[in-house]
Amino acid sequence: MWMRRGLRAAKAYVRSAPGTYVWLLILFLTTVALHHMSPKFEQHFLLHRSTNLRELSNDPVRVLFSSAMWIDSGHWLPYAVLYTVFHAQAERWLGTLRWLLVCVTAHVLATLISEGAVLWAIQRHVVPESAVNTLDVGVSYALAGVMGVLTYRIAPPWRYLYLAAVLAFYAVSLVTRHTFTDLGHFTAVLIGLGCCPLTRGRGEPWNPRKALFALRR
Repeated sequence: MWMRRGLRAAKAYVRSAPGTYVWLLILFLTTVALHHMSPKFEQHFLLHRSTNLRELSNDPVRVLFSSAMWIDSGHWLPYAVLYTVFHAQAERWLGTLRWLLVCVTAHVLATLISEGAVLWAIQRHVVPESAVNTLDVGVSYALAGVMGVLTYRIAPPWRYLYLAAVLAFYAVSLVTRHTFTDLGHFTAVLIGLGCCPLTRGRGEPWNPRKALFALRR
């Protein structure tokens, strides 16, 4: 009986966040496809769908979309967990259209800002010109943006603890590694925070104390 209830609850949860799980299904299929490619072909294939400076200058709309459909790590399961914890929660709270707007805004703007930094570095000979062909695919900017906007889902004072943890996580990477991807991640979190107007009218913030009290009853 408990197994049936668990399955029904899982199905209801998936149905309540259709965009999240359709996207996750696409990532599963594309990850399987990558596992059937030779390493050399995979590199060429992903570069053609990468949001690097060369591809952005040739066909920006295509690569901004296609880059969000592939993950170059080859490991899908961690994304299933992250999508369930963050994306699904945001979509259930904001609704599919508002959630998608946060994802697109964070993905596009963080990509343009980070690649703009790459261009700046090339022009000043900080990095080699070959950086125009850097491999840059994945869904992490959209994820960081959603993590940022979820700050408003949590009631104070836990909201500030959550925000401090998210900012510290991405800031440490930015300070210690100094990569353009880390700049993109930190920027995406700030963009998510800037999406506060999309959260208005979405109900009372989640209160961990009330949730714990309800579980004990």
